[in-house]
This record gives sequence, C-alpha cells and structure tokens, in this order.
Amino acid sequence: MTMHQLAPEDQRAPLRLTDQEFRRAREQSEQLIASATEELDRLFTTVGRAGCCLLLTDKIGIALERRGAAGDDKEFRELGLWTGSVWTEASIGTNGIGTALADERAVAIFRDQHFFSSNTSLSCTTAPIRDHRGRVAAALDISTCREDVNEMTLAILTQTVRDAAMRIELNLFRSAFAGARFLMVPAGANSAAALLAVDRHDLVLGATRAARIALQLDDKRIAAGIPAADALHEAGVSQQDEIVEAEKAALLRALSRASGNVSQAAIALGISRATLHRKMKKLDLH
Repeated sequence: MTMHQLAPEDQRAPLRLTDQEFRRAREQSEQLIASATEELDRLFTTVGRAGCCLLLTDKIGIALERRGAAGDDKEFRELGLWTGSVWTEASIGTNGIGTALADERAVAIFRDQHFFSSNTSLSCTTAPIRDHRGRVAAALDISTCREDVNEMTLAILTQTVRDAAMRIELNLFRSAFAGARFLMVPAGANSAAALLAVDRHDLVLGATRAARIALQLDDKRIAAGIPAADALHEAGVSQQDEIVEAEKAALLRALSRASGNVSQAAIALGISRATLHRKMKKLDLH
C-alpha cells in the first residue's frame, strides 16, 4: 500500500506486455526457456491433472512460459496466470512470484495471504531460479484454484517446485560451462545442487550458489583461478609432488587408452618404448 499505492479491494489483473514487448522478453531469455522446457513438461505431467497451472517467469516477473490444462484455461486467464503477464509485487501486490523474487527465496502464498481480495481463491508456491553466478534469474510457480487445497498440500507442492527449480538451475549452470568437467561438492542436504565447473587443468571456472556457500567462493576468487583441490580443501601436496602426479596421470591415461599395450602408448605419447618403460619403473607403474 505504501510502496506501490495499491488497495486490496481493487479488482485488477496483473499488468500485461504488448506482443512486441513479450517477444523481446522471450528473446532475452532464450537460454532460460531452453533449459526449463523439459522440466516444465515433466512437472506438468505430475501436477497438471490436479488443476494446477505452471508459470516460468524471468527475473522481473514476466511470465515467459505456461503449462495448464485446457479445462482450467478460462479461470487462470481471468486471474492473469498467462504468458505476457507481469507478476511483480508492484503489479499485483503480495503473490508467489513477486514475493519470491523480492525476497530471493521460495515462498507459498495461501489464498487470503494474497494482497488483492480478487486473488483469494488462489494458492501458489514459487521458487526462484539462479544463474551460473548464483544471482536470481527467474522464478518457477505452481498455482491452483482448487477449494480442497490445504496448507499441507501446498507444502508438498512447495517441495516439488523447489526441486524442479533446482534442476533448471543445474541445466543453466551446465549450459554456461559447456565442455567443462563438473564436480559435486559435499554440502549435506544441498549436495545435489552444489557443483563446481572445472577446466582440464583442474581450475575452477564456476560454482553454483550452493557450492559458493559451502566453499566460501565468490566471483573474485573464481576469477583468480583457484584450483579445485584447493577449493575443496583437499590435503595439500608440494609443487614437486604435483608435477610427479601429473606425469603419472598422463602415463596412466595413455596406457588405459592403449589397453595396456606399452608400444602403442609410447607412440601416442611421442616417446620411445624404452623411455616409457623407464618412466613406468620410476613411477612404480605396472
């Protein structure tokens, strides 16, 4: 009421973009939509028949993608649960999407917890989606107008939408570092979401928000080129030992690719068979 000059008794739907504005918003979120499409389809097969509508929005609350059963379309469209609508708090007051984006956390808004009285038939739960740098980039929402929905049901849907949002986050993260290796960070309950992207030299290229929190990483440390072993606080070895281990690993890879054939491994490494044998003996490789 104070910040956005809204009145709860107003009968209004969310702001809507023009067709041109909507096309521009989708173009700016192409990667997000591509990373989320499969998860949206999968999630809809789970909750769609239960009278739920799914919305994927960008970071400013613009609904980019929607999933809903045809029989529910009329009611959801009247409420503004449609592509092109803007579900910010400034547009429609307290609501799942706008409040989740404002607070940067998952929320559930149950019926009369909505700001506008016209939305009190609606129950929704929303989880923010973060990009490869841990910044809020989007939101995923499940909404329903079913009268038999209670707070226990909404709690189950909340966990469902959080899990789906996490999988979309991981899709975004992997696409941002295509070709990198990915390491799972031991982070307790958040281990599935805690990933490091590392290059072929074992330097950290990126980290999900869960990994950043677990390992106390930020953009500055990542940009400096921190080795994954250091980020994971693995037992340190001397620089000389690292060189020996690197050589040993190179020989092991060559031998593995040659199925243990020393002559073929030597050719692949560009050294003589005798030299490879000496190195194997020195490094205690059998």
